[in-house]
Amino acid sequence: MSSLTAVIDLDLPGPTISRHVYGHFAEHLGRCIYGGFWVGEDSDVPNVRGIRTDVVEALRALRIPNLRWPGGCFADDYHWRDGVGPRDQRPRMVNSHWGDVVEDNSFGTHEFMDLCEMLGAEPYVNGNVGSGTVREMSEWVEYLTRADDSPMAALRRANGRDEPWQVPYFGIGNEPWGCGGNMTAEHYADLARQYATYVRNHGGNTVYKIAAGANADDYHWTEALMKVSQKLGCGCDPRGFFQGISLHYYTMTGGWVGSKGHATQFDTDDWYATMRRARKIEEIVRGHANVMDAYDPDHRIGLVVDEWGTWWDVEEGTNPGFLYQQNTLRDALVASTHFDVFHRYARRISMANIAQTVNVLQAMILTDPDTGALVLTPTYHVFEMNTGHHDASSLAVHVKGEVPTRAVEGADVPLLSMSASTKDDAALVSLSNLDADAPTTVVLDLRGREVTGFSARVLTAPTIQTHNTPDAPDAVAPVAHDGVRPHSRGLEVDLPARSYTTVRLELGA
Repeated sequence: MSSLTAVIDLDLPGPTISRHVYGHFAEHLGRCIYGGFWVGEDSDVPNVRGIRTDVVEALRALRIPNLRWPGGCFADDYHWRDGVGPRDQRPRMVNSHWGDVVEDNSFGTHEFMDLCEMLGAEPYVNGNVGSGTVREMSEWVEYLTRADDSPMAALRRANGRDEPWQVPYFGIGNEPWGCGGNMTAEHYADLARQYATYVRNHGGNTVYKIAAGANADDYHWTEALMKVSQKLGCGCDPRGFFQGISLHYYTMTGGWVGSKGHATQFDTDDWYATMRRARKIEEIVRGHANVMDAYDPDHRIGLVVDEWGTWWDVEEGTNPGFLYQQNTLRDALVASTHFDVFHRYARRISMANIAQTVNVLQAMILTDPDTGALVLTPTYHVFEMNTGHHDASSLAVHVKGEVPTRAVEGADVPLLSMSASTKDDAALVSLSNLDADAPTTVVLDLRGREVTGFSARVLTAPTIQTHNTPDAPDAVAPVAHDGVRPHSRGLEVDLPARSYTTVRLELGA
């Protein structure tokens, strides 16, 4: 068993980790909306105004901070007026991106905003640039947020909602380099300025406008957006077209063409390949942050990682366009390592949204279409274990000693990932052991404040392929961890193989 030391200065808090990096994403895709969140008011599944009750309760336990909707690729096919008014009079549409199915628009603006209110989450609405118009987007913001007798406010009242909603986040299109229009970076940058001009603040609602950013390591795309928003090396105020730039990055063992890898049938080589590609998020975030720093040294424009997570081949027998995949311990550790990166780059990353919330890709929740059973995934538990990081101050973790590595695809992949934060009189330390077979021990050298108490939880499983099902809903679930003990420098923590551990510290002066 190897051992190393991690030094944490508890009295030197860094940038705040926004709770919004624990955001979620719900697209009109497969069974995320229909059959996931939305079952309809006549369903036998318990619901409130058509929204599934147990899904809401499970997500409230995560303190879900925001929810992105309606896409994704779907956003640039979506015309919001088709989703308001009496449900039986709403026009149908073809969801050409995801399964080529026809949907009836029964879940639209009012239903989404109702869902956000039930969740206690802030809405992140994604507008249509690819097939929409400037006027359409501007009127949607007016419909959502204006309080007086303007035309769109009057239409909202006619559709049953008197008071405006608060909509703090609005996306200016999605993936314009691909499904959102196949544009060049410079062409989209000009459109982003134009569209964002008409996404107005009405009354007391201030919109944080998010430009559609890069795919993975396309740093040129980010620079094109920064050029139109700020002068190179200028510390003055940005021009205000948008306040955030998005980034999309998915983890898979295959490629975009052909197999992306199997969600549950994989070996240790696949495990380590996954960890290598998951850890690439740090290189990608650093690259985009460096570009943004050149134009915005004061960090006034946020990096919004609003699509991230694993993408595997769909489960056998399901619609290929519905992107339904199982979720194992491997997915949980992909999530935990991503969060460590988001914590380290808290000064730049203002939001992140895992793809997606229910029944799609790296979901928090899986629902059975036949029995109605609800399953919480291993990834769900990582989100729950990390709620103590919400709006906490990041703490630097300095490792002394050699972090164990494994050679994977020509690179040495670190097998330990850590981050820490502090809030009020507590701190939370997160530790991921990515070694599939070997445990390790870490000494937490805790400095600057007295530790008056501690507790720990661990998430692991007998195999790397273990996952939760209706018959075994707690096959991967956190339990109290007794492998933590006092040490002359602070605490000594045993990390089982293939595990995620959180240690909560109670702090004195």
